[in-house]
Amino acid sequence: MSAAAPAAVSRGRRGRLAGVATMAGSGLSNQTGAAVGSLAFPVLGPVGVVAVRQYVAALVLLAVGRPALRSFTWRQWWPVLLLALVFGTMNLALYSSIERVGLGLAVTLEFLGPLALALAASRRRADVACAVVAAAGVVTLLRPRPSADYLGMGLGLLAAVCWASYILLNRTVGERVPGAQGPAAAAAVSAVLFLPAGVVLAVRQPLTAAAVACAVVAGVLSSAVPCLADLCTLRRVP
Repeated sequence: MSAAAPAAVSRGRRGRLAGVATMAGSGLSNQTGAAVGSLAFPVLGPVGVVAVRQYVAALVLLAVGRPALRSFTWRQWWPVLLLALVFGTMNLALYSSIERVGLGLAVTLEFLGPLALALAASRRRADVACAVVAAAGVVTLLRPRPSADYLGMGLGLLAAVCWASYILLNRTVGERVPGAQGPAAAAAVSAVLFLPAGVVLAVRQPLTAAAVACAVVAGVLSSAVPCLADLCTLRRVP
């Protein structure tokens, strides 16, 4: 074994630890932003909060990524466009679920997406056992009964599917588009899709500074920061 091999292994371990730390920070930022964004529901509603989130994410990521959109090939564009669609659907489904069933249950359901993705890539019995325990916990939290809000639960599960898709697409975009240009382009496209909703909201609903501020914070913590963090993480860990 060459002298460079141990150093390479050490760098690989440090890179993976950094990726895990970034992943944990991304999750904390994401859920903190979701909690702050829900405070704006009485004024903006879920659609309004998501619209502001998409605008803020687009502004931040475009400033950081500076995508050269004219140089993108179709091989780069199609995962970017899918990421934009999944990005907006995921946020709208999550916030609509939060409004109906509360933050705790909505976020728990959303986490089933990355959990299922992790289990699909695992072959260890211990992981399967942990999945069974996690599933039992989710069923306990759901407590299905006649008065349960099944639409809210369904929206949470839709957010879970979108989150799993977001992870896979973000990895593909990271492989095909250099730097942060891919997520920046996806955020811009998603913001354009939500532009009509923002215009209607501004015309029909009187806005307050506090509500807009909460939505802006949610955009930074739950969209811009996690998107950049996940892009870096997926280049370091499986």
